[in-house]
Parts: sequence; C-alpha cells; structure tokens
Amino acid sequence: MADEKLTDEAGRLAALKRYEVLDTPSEASFDRITDLVRSILGVPISVVSLIDQDRQWFKAKSGLAVSETPREIAFCNHTIRHRAPMLVPDAQEDERFSDSPLVTGDPNIRSYAGIPLETPDGYNIGSLCAIDTVPRHFDPHQVAILSNLAALVVEQLELRRIAERDHLTGALTRRAFLTEMNRTIALFERHQRPASVLLFDIDHFKNINDTHGHPIGDQVIRGIAELCAGLQRPSDSLGRLGGEEFAILLPETTQDDAAKAAQRFCEAIEAARLTAIPSLQVTASFGVSEIAEGYASSEIWLAAADEALYDAKRSGRNRIAVARPDAFRAA
Repeated sequence: MADEKLTDEAGRLAALKRYEVLDTPSEASFDRITDLVRSILGVPISVVSLIDQDRQWFKAKSGLAVSETPREIAFCNHTIRHRAPMLVPDAQEDERFSDSPLVTGDPNIRSYAGIPLETPDGYNIGSLCAIDTVPRHFDPHQVAILSNLAALVVEQLELRRIAERDHLTGALTRRAFLTEMNRTIALFERHQRPASVLLFDIDHFKNINDTHGHPIGDQVIRGIAELCAGLQRPSDSLGRLGGEEFAILLPETTQDDAAKAAQRFCEAIEAARLTAIPSLQVTASFGVSEIAEGYASSEIWLAAADEALYDAKRSGRNRIAVARPDAFRAA
C-alpha cells in the first residue's frame, strides 16, 4: 500500500512551517546532537537538515561552513522520500550523487547516512545526517544510534513549538517573537523587503486588575489576543511580550500601511466588549515602527516602537504614534 504522506508535498511543507524554525539562530539543544553524532560515529560532518520548498537549510551543523544549499543537490532530498535510513557507502560510485557539486567539490562527501525526521503526523521534514569524506559502511549499531538521535531532534522541535506559545493567549512568547523579528531583519538585509512592527499595551491595566480582579484581567488579555488574531493577516505574527504588552509583526508592510493597520486594531479594541462587565471599556495605545537601516537587532527595532508607544501614552492613550525616521538607528 502506498504511503501517501511521502508524496504529499503540500502537507509536508505545511508540517515544516508549523515548527516556525526555518532561518532561526542556532540553538544548543540541536547543536549538541550534531556534536554527539560526530563524536560517537567518528565522522567529520553532521547536520540537522530541513527541506524547504527550494532549498536545504541546516538547523544545526557541525563540521560544515554553509547554512543552506539548493534542494535539488541535497542528499536529504532523497532521504525524505523513504521511511528507512538512507545509506550511501561511496557517493562517487552512486549514480544519484556522483556528479553532485557536494561530492566533486566542498564538502567532498564520499559516504552518507541519513535518518528521516518524521513528525508525529507522519511527514518527513528533513533528516539527521552523518557525513564522511572517505568511503565507509555504517553498521547496524551506528544506524540505530543515529535513529535514536534523530528521534531526539523531532522531540526538540516539538518542545520548541510548545515553548514558543504563551499559555494564556496562544500568542508567541517574547523570545519567539524576537526571533521572528530577527528573521525579518535578516530578510531586510538580504533583499530590502519592508516590514513594520506594532507595539501596544492595554491602557490602565493595573486599574482593571485592582478594580475587577485578576480573573477579569486575564479575560481582557485573552480577549484582545483573540481579537487581534482574528483581524491580522495570515502572514502577520502576534506576540505577548509580557503582562499586558503585545506586538504584531507585519511583513511586507511600510510605515504608512502599518499606521493604518494600527488604527484599525486600536478602534476594534475600543469597540469590543471583552468581558461581561458592561461598564468596563478597554482601550490600548500603539507604537508603530518600520524596519530601517541600522536596526541590527530586534531590541533596537523594538526600542524605536517603544518610544513611539510612549508618545501615544503621553498624548492621552487610546491612540497610535509613529516612530521618528531616525529613532535608534545605528544604536
């Protein structure tokens, strides 16, 4: 019987996207696994490889300098087509790979062992690989070790996904949101694609908690998150940065369009009734900042939005303010 999930490319890519891991910085939990592969199997190279639509991207790499390759030349692109490990004793003698630039040039792959990274719902999103620059046969014991470590990679991806979501609202945690911002900064530096961030918090939230109690305060926070999630585009990212403070990342959005979006969110929050208390009207203040040259980190970019947010508060709250064009550049 055919394994349909091995040929369902749209489903496989959707499974990969759910992890929100592509183009994220290195993480020790994954780096330790590739270091273990090198040490235990005695190979010079090990990678956690993820197959995107047109590229192979390395979440972790040990002994390798590049961070991605075209998908069409990736050994992993063959590995994900099967459930079993893929073993290549000598790439120069294998017609699939003998002419590959990864074999004829750097990193001079001669032997390869790859274990598919199978998600809990049955999609192969990549592989854990052991690579040598000389021909070799990987014995069953070594393949078993590599398979167990591949299962650990998938567990780390699952744990990472859980840890990235705020338990009350389902929004991205602060750490996960800043990671998304840094990814957007990298895209801006490579391709000059516009993006903006909206930073906002609930006006007089302490008074809400003090007057009505923390359970009502939680209702307000959860209600605003649900409202914003319903209004945002599929490409936007909502994060809860702490307490009553939220942010929305708007890719492919200039400052003018971001200001219009912020005004819509601001008006929608004012118009909403987020609790059963008729007298409780909730408002929020917004700071808007478009990415710019000199915003080398999420902290710098967020600081510009934060300064605009405080301008909105000083101006009376329940309104938006836009960051100055030179705010925090080259800070």
